[in-house]
Amino acid sequence: MAIHGSLFTDFKENASQDPFSLQNKKLLKIQMGFGPVWARTGSMVAYQGDVRFQNKGAGGLGKMLKSAVTGEGVDMMQCTGQGELFVADQASEIQVIYLENDSLSVNGANVLAFSSSIEWDIHRIQARGAAMTGGLYNVALRGTGYVAITTRGEPVALDVASAPTFGDAQAVVLWTSGVTMDIRVDTGGLKSLVRGGTGETFQMAFGGQGYVLVQPSESVVQGGGQQTSGGGGGLGGLLGG
Repeated sequence: MAIHGSLFTDFKENASQDPFSLQNKKLLKIQMGFGPVWARTGSMVAYQGDVRFQNKGAGGLGKMLKSAVTGEGVDMMQCTGQGELFVADQASEIQVIYLENDSLSVNGANVLAFSSSIEWDIHRIQARGAAMTGGLYNVALRGTGYVAITTRGEPVALDVASAPTFGDAQAVVLWTSGVTMDIRVDTGGLKSLVRGGTGETFQMAFGGQGYVLVQPSESVVQGGGQQTSGGGGGLGGLLGG
């Protein structure tokens, strides 16, 4: 008896021994031999070897208190052991970044996994217009190590130094260190109301030096407790845990 077809050769495991490697666009393989990692709770789809998981919730008392105050949170689990861990999130596309003594500001809904050497925290975004939305919060990642984020479709990386740059708050995924952000309120009046808005369109205005990553979907409200209008977490999704 035999099984015929190319299924098991076409989708054979990627043999890469890198700490973080893409099995395909939507599945990440993590080599646990390089040390513990943080991963979004529930993101494990498979593992081989001896891998253990400890749910840390919002990551400690301080982060839990911030989560309660901001209405935001990203539940993380600490993964330890030996072997290979496979993680994914609702078949979203995965992007892998290596930080070398650098930092990112990321929407909590887009955080998938990162090395335990990366420090993380919920931080309030300092922007002149943020008071109109009740405050803006993001996930700060800093240090040296791997970071995996998810996007709905293939994103675009915009160089903010090349031209004035604006993004829909529900589509912006992250920005790099050196980038400044402010809130722009466009009072669209009747036209905005016809579009289903409230008469005010919130945009994120970027400057400085660095990149902003934008996904081709206004859906970052999924998965991070975000709201699409002002409030404790406000401004459509830039408020990750």
